[in-house]
Amino acid sequence: MKKLQIGQIESKVVKKAKDLKFLTYKLASQSNKGAPDRIFISPYGEVFFMKFKSEKGKLTQLQKKVIKDMDAYEVEVFVVDYLEFGLEILAVKNGDIFEC
Repeated sequence: MKKLQIGQIESKVVKKAKDLKFLTYKLASQSNKGAPDRIFISPYGEVFFMKFKSEKGKLTQLQKKVIKDMDAYEVEVFVVDYLEFGLEILAVKNGDIFEC
């Protein structure tokens, strides 16, 4: 199976999110390169973020710090490095799959 590039993963996750009636916005932060790539808001008002990386991609120290800081405020940030994981997150947040 051909590996998808980061942009392909992100676009497929965003399309599915919109199909499920999630709101999603691209975060373009020139002042903080460590910010997640996107914010998602479920139809039920749940807010979470995703950072898209390639399967072999690693988080930078700044990205790790930003995620740690957000986690301290109980904000969910998912690092998505393959399509199925991104789609699974959407399914859980949409109530289609129950978290264990």
